[in-house]
Amino acid sequence: MEIIQLVGLGFVATILILLIKEQKPIFAFALTAVTGVIIFLFLIDKIAEVINVLESLATNGGIQLVYLKTILQIIGIAYIAEFGAQITRDAGQGAIASKIELAGKILIMVLAIPIITVIIETVMKLIPA
Repeated sequence: MEIIQLVGLGFVATILILLIKEQKPIFAFALTAVTGVIIFLFLIDKIAEVINVLESLATNGGIQLVYLKTILQIIGIAYIAEFGAQITRDAGQGAIASKIELAGKILIMVLAIPIITVIIETVMKLIPA
């Protein structure tokens, strides 16, 4: 029941943040960021398990690991960009949060180019000349 622990941590942090936000906003923000990092660190083992299962499935299915690793990097960029944008937005910096999201999207597009190229080449081979 790890979700209960995570939700409990979130509730406790939220209550503390609400109590200190008026008097010490910088501490409230720091507590918000630290809570997010703790939750992320708590989930790293679960993420590693998912990656191991996906690598095993890819190996058994004959899929090249370079494609799986690229897809996992794309997913990682999406999660990290979202996490960073949320933290920045919590600090009241919506403009910077938007720039973080934009950077994440551009990095995802850059990583996706080899996969898109392979898909287009495959489709072109299937189309009769």
